[in-house]
This record gives sequence, C-alpha cells and structure tokens, in this order.
Amino acid sequence: MATWRNASLAVTAAAVLALTATACGQDKGSASPKGQSVGNAAQAAGSGNGYGYGDAGYGSGGTANQAAAKAAGQLAVWDSKELGKVVTDSAGFTLYRFDKDTASPPKSNCDGDCAKLWPAVPASSVTAAPGTDASLIGEVTRTDGSKQLTIAGWPMYRYTKDTKPGDATGEGVGGTWHASAPDGKKATPSADSAGAGGGAETPSLPGLSVRDDPKLGKIIVDSRGMTVYRFKKDSAWPMKSACTGDCLKKWPVVAPVDKKDTEGIIQKGFVTFNRPDGLKQQSVNCWPIYTYAGDSKPGDTNGQGVGGTWWAVSPEGKLIATTK
Repeated sequence: MATWRNASLAVTAAAVLALTATACGQDKGSASPKGQSVGNAAQAAGSGNGYGYGDAGYGSGGTANQAAAKAAGQLAVWDSKELGKVVTDSAGFTLYRFDKDTASPPKSNCDGDCAKLWPAVPASSVTAAPGTDASLIGEVTRTDGSKQLTIAGWPMYRYTKDTKPGDATGEGVGGTWHASAPDGKKATPSADSAGAGGGAETPSLPGLSVRDDPKLGKIIVDSRGMTVYRFKKDSAWPMKSACTGDCLKKWPVVAPVDKKDTEGIIQKGFVTFNRPDGLKQQSVNCWPIYTYAGDSKPGDTNGQGVGGTWWAVSPEGKLIATTK
C-alpha cells in the first residue's frame, strides 16, 4: 500500500510541475523564443542585471562580449532627481555617452580595454522611448565591424559597474563619461527636478500600480504614471502579440518589471514575454501590455478604444472596454 501511495504522489507532483511549466501557454522545451509566438513563462527578473556585469565577470574571456551583445530593446526614460531625464535600455540600465567620441560624423573612440568596461550598445532591435524623437536613433560601424546604437549621432554604452536598474555609477567617470539624455545630450537636471524652489516633489511610482481614472475607474499605470493598454488581437494562451513592426512605434511594449515593484495589481500570470522580435515584454495575467505614444503626460488615456481593439487594463488584467 505504501508503495502505491508513493507512486501516486510522484505522479501528482509530476502533473503539477507540468502545469507550471506550461503557464501562459509556454511550450515545453522551448528555451529559445526566436521564431515562436509563445512567451517565456519565467517570473519577471529580480535585482540581477542579466548582463553578467561586475568586476568578477570581466577578464574571464567571453563575459564582456556577452554583455556587449545584449540588445537595448525598447528604450525608456528615467527621471532622476540628480541627473534629470536619463535614457535607459529595456531592462532599466543607464546608457552613457563618451566625450572623446564624435556625433558629426558619428565615431566611437572606445575600443579594447575601454570597451570591456564600457560595452557598446548594439544597434539592432532598438525602439525609441515613448514620447521621444525616433529619428534620432541611428547606428555607427565600430572598428571591429559591429554596429553600435547612436542617439543624435552619439554612440551609446553601458557601464559594467552598474549592477541593477536605476544605477548611474558611470556618471562623471574620468570627467568624460555621462548619462545620456533622450536627445543624446548629457543628462542635466531641470530647474524643477533640482528642487530649487523647495516645493513638494512628485512622489515616485512603482513599476506598475493602479490609478483611479475619473472616467474609466481603476486602471494600471507604469512608473511614469502613463496608462497601460492591452490589444484585443493578442492572446494569452498561447501568449502571443499581434502588434509588430510599425505597430510598436505607436504602442511600445512595457519592459519587464520586478514583481516586487508593483502595487495593487494581480500577481497571477505576471511573467516576461520573450517576443519573436527579440524584445522583452511584461504581461499581466498572461496578457502582453503596452503604452501609447499618443499619451503625452500622466493621466492621458488617448489610446482608449482606438480602432475598437486597444483598451486600458484593470488591476485584474482585464480589458476596460468602455469609451471615455
């Protein structure tokens, strides 16, 4: 009898593991998302940087190259109290510019050991940050033949000593390295962000939270307070996005958010979708989520009902299919 009971428990455990492995429609054994519509159902990344950065990682042969090869994906803008508006990659890591480079014509002067400490950001699979000038995004060919991302002609880099999203430890290094603003200039705090007037500061928001909209009710917003949307043509099982190509210029994906950096939203199906185009997209209740380029400030809901297919998202991850 004991033998039968143990065997039964083993079968039950295996079934549970199988169900877990197929959360959000993940295909078993599909480790690579390329060419597939099914997302990676792993939990959204925590505090690890995902790039293998850190002093211990370098000099071992290959780690720096792996870091340098990471595509920036959907760029974002971080409003820093100390630095002003700073451009980041899709994972929230600060992008930098080098004073010894040139923007006209674009040219990188960081090679060899310099590039190990300051990995060049690849030019492939990059989408401009929402609300920024997409025409400023370009590329430059490095001495090794690889293509490097440029913003307004300035080559972009990451810094290996930034260990988590939001770090900007490379700012001012050597007097020549600076966090980049969304227009390619050196990030500079505005008069408002400097707090010279002593007024109340706008409270910072979690990566994803809930706002009570006067017309739509409770809706999900991102860390900037911008409304989050779902696309009716997407699917959650299997997880698939029908917004590709030019669609993403109007509807940028929401980059992965740490599950602990949320407030008031459903935790079920809170996973990262590894899109076939190489971008990493956050999902809520297994549904891919987006922002709208037509929303220019927090509180805007201009994307609501567009084409009868785009709708704001409730804290439960459901569509709020009502007009404003």
